[in-house]
Amino acid sequence: MRGIAKFIGKALTWIALFLGLVMLWNWAGSSIPRNAGAEPAESGVEILLATNGIHTELVLPVTSPQKDWRETFPSIDKDYPGRAITHIGVGWGDREVFLENPSWGDLEARTVWRIATTGGPGVVRVDHLTNPGPGPNKRPIRLSERQYAALVAAIEAELAPAPAGRERPVLTGFRAQDRFYDARADYTLGNTCNQWTSDRLADAGVETGYWTPFAGGVMKWVEEPAM
Repeated sequence: MRGIAKFIGKALTWIALFLGLVMLWNWAGSSIPRNAGAEPAESGVEILLATNGIHTELVLPVTSPQKDWRETFPSIDKDYPGRAITHIGVGWGDREVFLENPSWGDLEARTVWRIATTGGPGVVRVDHLTNPGPGPNKRPIRLSERQYAALVAAIEAELAPAPAGRERPVLTGFRAQDRFYDARADYTLGNTCNQWTSDRLADAGVETGYWTPFAGGVMKWVEEPAM
């Protein structure tokens, strides 16, 4: 029994050490800036950086002089008749996780292992919203017209090509407000949902962290709005 207890104790120690190193790695990597010193634009397009504590996404106006997202995401008009969709939340994730797991508690060990080792096909998630307001978990960022155009181009570059002469296929999940579109890249530990959000902000010239696997590493770069 003593041998078993000693083995379990060592195993727990190594697990705690590993988790501590992961958290330290995240803190250090997310504190290294990209686009260091970049200031918010004085005019242009306001977006929101949103989080639920685990996942982050970019909340964008459906229409602006630079982009009408209904041209890219047909679900905005087709799937919500009679509802005034003013904004979309655009994020990234693993295809199987989003489409086959109603909640985090439904994740199976094999899925977690597959993501940790080989990854899998990614999807772009589109959350359909009406007049979302700023708050601690929805932090506004003002982009210049040039920055917003760069963000639009970066997001569209992540999408799998639409079939010739046809609209981009729309996939459904478990939440009524969500729709999904196939992406070009795979979801891996090096390309998580939060890293994806941070990368798109960097593409737009926004100051953000270099390595941001967790939501907090993305959110800490944008101040909470004064309420």
